[in-house]
Amino acid sequence: MADPSHSHSDHHHGDGHDHDHSHVPTVTKDNERKILISFFIIFTFMVVEAVGGVISGSLALLADAGHMLTDAIALGLAYVAFRLGRRAADGQRTFGYARFEVIAGLVNALTLFGIVGWILYEAIQRFQEPHPVLAGSMFVVALIGMLVNLFVLWYLTRGDTDHVNVKGAVLHVMGDLLGSVGAIVAAVVIWFTDWTPIDPILSVFVSLLILRSAWKLLKNTLHILLEGAPDNASSAEISDHLRKTVRGLQKVSHIHVWSLTSGRVLATLQVQPMDGVDLREVVRQVGHELKTKFNIEHPTIGIDWEGDADCSLDEPGKAGVSHAGHTH
Repeated sequence: MADPSHSHSDHHHGDGHDHDHSHVPTVTKDNERKILISFFIIFTFMVVEAVGGVISGSLALLADAGHMLTDAIALGLAYVAFRLGRRAADGQRTFGYARFEVIAGLVNALTLFGIVGWILYEAIQRFQEPHPVLAGSMFVVALIGMLVNLFVLWYLTRGDTDHVNVKGAVLHVMGDLLGSVGAIVAAVVIWFTDWTPIDPILSVFVSLLILRSAWKLLKNTLHILLEGAPDNASSAEISDHLRKTVRGLQKVSHIHVWSLTSGRVLATLQVQPMDGVDLREVVRQVGHELKTKFNIEHPTIGIDWEGDADCSLDEPGKAGVSHAGHTH
């Protein structure tokens, strides 16, 4: 992991420009405002839709309200992650609170699984013992829900949409939009045919959408929490790329790559330079390749002077050099 002895206010030279290692993601006021306003809109209508589902007797509406609850949770946690992410790092939390986003994602995923379980249980009960559904009320509430989701989707996709939390919120709302469309279809079918099984059928469809999101979110958050390497930055890929592109590099070993949070990748590795090469230039090239090819923001690069794969950076006669050329 990045050397904690580094001061977060230091400016390093070596890649041709100054940069700092504050480890705090760039979050615009516009992103924060979009997330917060979207949260209040989604949460408010989630309550309306849940009440409408109870009044109309529609499980599809209740399922969609459950989906909107997950949207509200995701948006609320995203906003909290934004706020905490702005807090400065300290001596005990050298990366600040960046990983709160991953913990929030794990909580959200587990909540989604719970909601899916409840919807499936209710759907089975409805198949065994059909309930009357007020198609008119169901249609009106579902239609308003679709319009609300369309507005939030439009609002979130205005301006900057590159931040991972904004992207996640957009995906949640798109999934909920499908749930609203499904509830509208169910209301129309019940209105014209009185075939009420369409309601639990479409609620199961909505729950499968939720389950897909939950599984992907759970898998991604657990992968990060287990210090897994990103898909495009395995140790083998990094080793092969560096040996092909960095002049004067003989060997790469002890590669460890992990994500601090979404889109923020760190790495430690040891490199063995060829005899007579400019050591600082080799380190600079390695740091440059890790940044440009693999988007690794803060590699810590140790020097293996004798090809000893088990050497320690703290041993006498050995030295570790960061990507910027500083000796540890």
